[in-house]
Parts: sequence; structure tokens; C-alpha cells
Amino acid sequence: MTAARPERPERPDHSEHPRHPVRPAPASGIRLIATDLDGTLLNRAGTVSPRTRAALDAARDAGIVTVPVTARQPIGLRPIAAQAGFDDWALCGNGAYGVHLATGEHLFAEEIPASVQRDLADALTAIILDLLFASVRDAGEGFVAQEGYAAVADVSDHKRRPETMGGVPLADVLAAPSLKLVIRHPSVPVSEIFAALRSLGLEGFEATLSGAPFVEVMAQGVTKATGLAQVCAHLGVGRDEVLAFGDALNDLEMIEWAGHGVAVANAVDATRRAADEVAPSNDEDGVAQVVERMLEG
Repeated sequence: MTAARPERPERPDHSEHPRHPVRPAPASGIRLIATDLDGTLLNRAGTVSPRTRAALDAARDAGIVTVPVTARQPIGLRPIAAQAGFDDWALCGNGAYGVHLATGEHLFAEEIPASVQRDLADALTAIILDLLFASVRDAGEGFVAQEGYAAVADVSDHKRRPETMGGVPLADVLAAPSLKLVIRHPSVPVSEIFAALRSLGLEGFEATLSGAPFVEVMAQGVTKATGLAQVCAHLGVGRDEVLAFGDALNDLEMIEWAGHGVAVANAVDATRRAADEVAPSNDEDGVAQVVERMLEG
């Protein structure tokens, strides 16, 4: 279920998009910074430090586009975008869709077919009883949770208050395509659910972990790397002009794809191994330190 590494995006004529100018590369050669949020850009308190905000502002002043690439949906991204000064393109749902934070324009959206969801759920619930599912829909604004899901959820999970989630039969959760399908259990560790899902041998979807207490499922082939490739193609930015930061398993493909992939020190082993560089941790402003060095060079 691992997507093939995307090819270097073409450089299309983007003159039709004058509000998204990308200036010539600075001395570093970097024209776009792509960064994960939780565990990477954000510190342990879940906020953007003054040093990190200053580094991002300096990059933008140098003509470098800054793009948040997150598992979050827009409801959870907006407060961070305000803290970090993100006002251009953003990737949500692990690369499932691209949205412009200033205009609301959607660049693309990749959905899991309902039939794939049903097959996945049937096979997985035969192995692990009492699983709970939720579907992200409607440009990332809709959240359809199974009965009982809210009882095990915390506001930090989806940046939504559990009492607002409601609850519907599983068949209703699976009835419509999803930008992202999440799977959790009241007591079974998320690592076990992920392993069981991978053992099914099914196709038609992509699964990953972000550090949240649930497995995240996207359409086949969708990763942060494939979403980032589409944004770069839209902006006329080459793969070798991208600096990317991450920490979790869902960042691995993006770290591999970028011209220079950086894992913060607190990253999972697989993502650290895939990186070109390991920076200080998120609590040490690792992203800011690398960006500052790049700008100085």
C-alpha cells in the first residue's frame, strides 16, 4: 500500500495564476518550503514559537513559498495558519486535497470510493471487533462519525469537540466517498490496527500513521508527496527546489521526494532514515534553525 515515488513535476505555464507568484530562487536554490505541523513545526505545546514565525517570515520575504502539509483538516489548520503566517496553498488530509488559505480555492481532491471503504471495513472488522470509523468529506469541512466514536475522541484528535460529532451507523459512514477515513479502537493500540490493515493484502487505498490515535486511510497512491508534487507543478517549482520537514510516518514519502528532506530529531526511525538531514527537535526550533541557515547561505 505504499505509493510509488512521484516523478519530478513538470514546470507548467502558471501565468494564469498571477496571485500566486513564485520569484526566482534565492542563493540557496530553494523556492518552496513544505512543512508538517504537529511534531515538526509546532512545539510540544502545539504552538508556533516566535523564532519559527520569524524564520518563516524571513523565508517569505526572500520570495520562498511556505506550504503547510498536514494530516489536519481546515478546521484544525486555520488557527495554526494564523500563528505561522501561512496564507498561500496548503495540503490537508495527508496530501488528499490542496486548498488556498486566502481564497478558498481548491486545487485538487482525491477521494476513497465508497466501495473500497466497505471492502476495507468488512475485512478489518472480521479481524478486530469493535473498531470505530469516521469519514472526512465535503472539502474537509464535513466529519461523519460512527456511533460511539465521540465517546473515545478528544478535542485534540480532530480539533473538533466530541459533543459536536454526533454518531451514525457504520453503513452511513461508509456510504459516501471520503477524503480521509480514520479507524480507531477503544483499547487496541493503533499500531496493531495498522499492522492488521496492511496484512489484508487489499488494494485501492493508502494507509499511514501521523502520531494520532487512529489509522488514516486515503485514496490509492495519495501521500503528502503526491499532493506536494501537484502544488509544485501548479506553481512551476521543481522538485530540487523544495525543502521539506517532517517527523511521522505520514511524512516519509514527502521527505524522500523533496530536493532536501529534513527530519526533526524527534522523528520516527523510518522518517529519520529517509531524510537528507536530521535537524534539532521541534521543541528546539529545528525547522527555524535549518531555514535560518539556508537563508544565511
